[in-house]
Amino acid sequence: MGRVSPTSVSTPAYGATRPVAGITVLVLSTWALSTLDASGKWVMNAGVSLLMLCWVRYVLHLVLVLALVLPTRGLSVLRTIRPRAQIVRGSVMLLSTMSFFTTLHYLPQAEATAINFLAPLIVLAVAPWVLKEPARLSRWVAAGVGFLGVLVIIRPDAGLDTAGTMFGLLTACLFACQFIATRRVAVDGPFTTLIWSGAVGSVALTAALPFVLPAALPVLSSLSPLQWVVLASTGFWGALGHLLQIQAYRNAPASMLAPFVYLQIISAAGLGWLIWGQFPDPLTWLGIAVVCASGITIGVVEWRRRKL
Repeated sequence: MGRVSPTSVSTPAYGATRPVAGITVLVLSTWALSTLDASGKWVMNAGVSLLMLCWVRYVLHLVLVLALVLPTRGLSVLRTIRPRAQIVRGSVMLLSTMSFFTTLHYLPQAEATAINFLAPLIVLAVAPWVLKEPARLSRWVAAGVGFLGVLVIIRPDAGLDTAGTMFGLLTACLFACQFIATRRVAVDGPFTTLIWSGAVGSVALTAALPFVLPAALPVLSSLSPLQWVVLASTGFWGALGHLLQIQAYRNAPASMLAPFVYLQIISAAGLGWLIWGQFPDPLTWLGIAVVCASGITIGVVEWRRRKL
C-alpha cells in the first residue's frame, strides 16, 4: 500500500526542470497506487489474509526496487545516516499499510482514500509541538475544515461500516506519524528511504510468516491464476507508484505538484466504480471536496509564505 505523500509535509522539492513531465508522472503514480489498493482489496475479498497480502506486497516491492536501483546506484544507496529513524519510519509505514488494507476491507475505496487525506492536515496542526515549527492559525483552520469534510464523508446516514470508519481514522493518524517520521530521515536520499521502508516491512513480515503460512495455505492453494497474478501485482504497483513519485519530484517543485496529489481520490473512485460498482453519492463528494480544498488552500498559503 502506498500513498502519494502530500508534499508540504513530507517531500522535498528537487527541482523544476520539467514541470509538465513532473505533473504527468505524479498523476500516473496516483493511478499506480490506487491500483495497488484495489488489488489488495480484491484479493482480500477472495480470502487472502491481511498479513499474507502485506508479505507479498512488501517482499516483491523490495525485490523490484533493489533490482532497479542497485545496478545504477550501487551498494552505497543502502547506507543511511539515521538507521534508527529509518527503522521507526519503516515500522510506522507497515502499521499504516495494515491499517489501510483493513479499512479497504470494510469501506469503498474512494471514501477510504479521502479519509487518508486528513493526515497532512493533522501534521500541520501538531507541527508546533512535534516539528518545532511556528504556531499558525491558518494551519489549525485548515485542519478543522478538513476534519469537517471527513465528518461529512463518515456521517451516520452514509452507510459506512463503523469498524471501517474507525480504522480509516486510525490510518490517517498513522499516515500523519509516517509523514513526521519522513522528516526525520530527510537527510537520506529518497531511494535509500524507499529501500529501508521496504526492508523493515519485509523482515518483520517474514519473521511472522511461520505463524501465518499454515492458516494461509488452504486459501492460497485455492486461488485461481488470475487471483495469483493480482496478488503478485501488489508488489509491482507499489514499487511503480513510489518510483514514479520520486521521479515526479525530480522534475517539478513540490509546491507545483501539491494540488495534483488529490487526484488520487479520482483514481480511487474510478477503480471502485469499475470493479465494485461503488461510487460516492453527492453529499460524500461534497465532503471529499472540502477535504481537498482545505489541503490545497493551506498548501498554497504555505508556499506563498515560504516565498516571502
